[in-house]
Amino acid sequence: MALLSTILGFSAFGLASRFGQLAIQKRNLMENLGGHTIAIVAFGYAGYLAHHYEERTNELLAWKRAEIQAKAEATREARAAGAT
Repeated sequence: MALLSTILGFSAFGLASRFGQLAIQKRNLMENLGGHTIAIVAFGYAGYLAHHYEERTNELLAWKRAEIQAKAEATREARAAGAT
């Protein structure tokens, strides 16, 4: 569900940016519907990529946190073994 909401959110932003572009130029908003489609698809694909980038980043962060925690536990155990 998060993937779908990310894609739809980016697509809506793409359509809004297209409308903003046409409004600045003072052109008819419904003039070139192909341009709207291109903007929606392009921004939707950017949302797809952003979602997968976030997923991969979260995986890497979890792996790095586990690695750091394992090193910290090994250091604590070594200090405890050296102290006794």
